[in-house]
Amino acid sequence: MSEQVIEQLAPQLYKIEVPLPGSPLKATNSYVIKTPGRNLIIDTGMNRQECQTVMEQALKQIAIDLEQTDLFITHLHADHLGLVEHLSRPGSRIYFNRPDAAIVEISNFWEKLLGRARRFGFPEHELKRAIREHPGNKFSPQKQVPFQFIEDGEIITAGEYHLECVQTPGHTSGHTCLFDRKRKLFFSGDHILGDITPNISSWSEEDNPLEQYLQSLGRVLHMKIDQVLPGHRSIIFDCPGRIQELIQHHQQRAEEIAGILKDGEQTAFDVASKMSWDYVSDSWETFPINQKWFATGEAIAHLVYLEKKGLITKELQQERQIGEIVTWKHKN
Repeated sequence: MSEQVIEQLAPQLYKIEVPLPGSPLKATNSYVIKTPGRNLIIDTGMNRQECQTVMEQALKQIAIDLEQTDLFITHLHADHLGLVEHLSRPGSRIYFNRPDAAIVEISNFWEKLLGRARRFGFPEHELKRAIREHPGNKFSPQKQVPFQFIEDGEIITAGEYHLECVQTPGHTSGHTCLFDRKRKLFFSGDHILGDITPNISSWSEEDNPLEQYLQSLGRVLHMKIDQVLPGHRSIIFDCPGRIQELIQHHQQRAEEIAGILKDGEQTAFDVASKMSWDYVSDSWETFPINQKWFATGEAIAHLVYLEKKGLITKELQQERQIGEIVTWKHKN
């Protein structure tokens, strides 16, 4: 196995890069704390054979006995939760948050999401393919596992590591990080990433995940953190500086969307098609379907944020074939 897959970061602490083939994210960082007692795995990778093979080989290489191992999952997305059914054992504790678990356990989740996407202008001819190819639909666990629910402030001990649960809603409604105060280590999941920005999405007019996310960033800003161990890409050594960059990014994104709406009333899908994206593509039409989906979700989150700030207004339109469509316009 490539040495790049496994890296020892500190005594008892390892990082495993679990590949995500075909994804711009490239890999998920899974962290493993190996102890003389019970081990702890933080996040797992997707439920697909490529991820499972790398993860199982890496765990074998560092001599992790899965019968003596617990798991902590930062949030519900498939690239973090996906392999939990393969790595857990009957005696494993699977630490997870309640808000995300409530979503995981919705039996008709994707059917409901399809209806919501229609309301936000996602084209009918692309909608079913977007759901079918969504990584959360394809690569999530296929079996329900028994979660042990954690609360904000709860301490999980793994060997010499005493990890405080820090709820940071925004990326998901229950996203939870781990903080070792003594070592000043912060396992950030997808709350804080380095050279990419976490996707803050919504498919609801009521929820305000961007406001939650900014508040969660503010909560972490003044913690004494030397190293952020993120769910993707490189370790971050300037936590306050990166938080300020993320706040500025979303402020600029909101301003961009407000400017787009000055051209007239539009759906979230329309707005997403006019936003600036790092993804390299000749045009919006040639964007991969998954990227269109994530872009539209991010547009919705920013539109709701602006609406609740009183800077734009929401309108409801009736379409004969689809039903009610949500549009937004600039507040002149």
